[in-house]
Amino acid sequence: MIDHTVRTHRSAEDFPKSEHLAYKIAQVAADPVAVPEETRDMIINRIIDNAAVSAASVLRRPVTVARRQAESHPVSASGAAVFGIPGSFSAEWAALANGVAVRELDFHDTFLAAEYSHPGDNIPPILAAAQQAGSTGEDLIRALATGYEIQVDLVRGMCLHEHKIDHVAHLGPSVAAGIGTLLNLDVDTIYQAIGQALHTTTATRQSRKGEISSWKAFAPAFAGKMAIEAVDRAMRGEGAPSPIWEGEDGVIAWLLSGPDHEYTIPLPAAGEEKRAILDTFTKEHSAEYQSQAPIDLARRMGAQIEDTTQIESIVLHTSHHTHYVIGTGSNDPQKFDPDASRETLDHSIMYIFAVALEDQAWHHETSYSPERAHRPETIELWKKISTVEDAEWTRRYHSTDPQEKAFGARAVITFKDGSVMEDEIAVADAHPYGARPFAREQYINKFKTLAAGVISEAEQERFLTAVQSLPNLADLRELNIELAPEVLAKAPETPKGLL
Repeated sequence: MIDHTVRTHRSAEDFPKSEHLAYKIAQVAADPVAVPEETRDMIINRIIDNAAVSAASVLRRPVTVARRQAESHPVSASGAAVFGIPGSFSAEWAALANGVAVRELDFHDTFLAAEYSHPGDNIPPILAAAQQAGSTGEDLIRALATGYEIQVDLVRGMCLHEHKIDHVAHLGPSVAAGIGTLLNLDVDTIYQAIGQALHTTTATRQSRKGEISSWKAFAPAFAGKMAIEAVDRAMRGEGAPSPIWEGEDGVIAWLLSGPDHEYTIPLPAAGEEKRAILDTFTKEHSAEYQSQAPIDLARRMGAQIEDTTQIESIVLHTSHHTHYVIGTGSNDPQKFDPDASRETLDHSIMYIFAVALEDQAWHHETSYSPERAHRPETIELWKKISTVEDAEWTRRYHSTDPQEKAFGARAVITFKDGSVMEDEIAVADAHPYGARPFAREQYINKFKTLAAGVISEAEQERFLTAVQSLPNLADLRELNIELAPEVLAKAPETPKGLL
């Protein structure tokens, strides 16, 4: 890997295009390096993972709305597929619909470093572009290796959330780069597409603050849609604002740490394999990633507690990110509101820890149900939980050593009789260094579990056969899953829109 120093440059400075971060990313995307076998296998795992969470979310209202928007944009020639239904649709709208399905339940893969991300968000738009372009499985593998690589590398070196910029600002460029690889575009075209994608997908973090709406699921899907459109414009000869990151009125100068700050972005050297996907990790539980390890910790501790009503207080000692984003450091009263949206409860470690402690389990639907959130004893316990930042957990969160990097917490439970129970966990059980790491078997089991009652067994097996033969797959539409009409009929009615 090569570490690239990135900073603001005045317009009057001599700053050749070849030095722009967007150009260096475009060079990585255009590099025809072979994809290593481990990366190939993990790409297949993550396509299975995305299909699993899409099955679990397909009948929910936001996913239904996005699907019906896509249905308004059919194409007669070869197009992209929309999860759950037959037909061909415009790639950018298929990307939106499938992206919402993937993100709605906050249940797919994650990467955390200086910034955080869900790199699996690259799959819906890159796959949609590949289907519309008539690309092969081998093309898709190369493209997704790039998408993951670029997003992970940006996340490693450039923090967005400290400036209240949403993390999808790294997704637009990574999708554009991935599609550039997919279509074998030249460096200059990919460069322009990356600039346009970043320019049109930079938004504030209010989508993940306070009363969180379903836009949380639409935001990354919208970024993928914008990236497809950016590539299309760049292919037609249109340019982008540049230098997009380093310009004196650019992203770094005005949206991030300012004109005097330097970022270090690691990128593969020419001919270096793209392996970043191997540093990412999926979720066993449908919740914010920083909740994964605490859920496992709560299940373990809950099994040792006979009566949770005897708890006086619970303090979770954890990282800066966990404390300020999903903990009491956020100062969001909504995180203690039983009437809060599912998306808000998903970002409340206090609620999540209380339910997991009581139930010694976590479920993507029942754990968030209004009935569950309104249980009086849960509300009482919920309000007894607080978080504090612990410098050591913050340090481990940002560690570059994968065996030391941690996203956990230490729980201190004080009982009414004065006794104290303490335990801690560094990584989730499903993490590569956890108690039960996910491999192909676990990804398939997650898919079959979430697909039960939604996707017919025959369709499940057809999909699993197709995806596991991805390197030799000629028709990428085989990766789409269709649902029986009677299943789709269970989707909620939604008002008509404009499109």
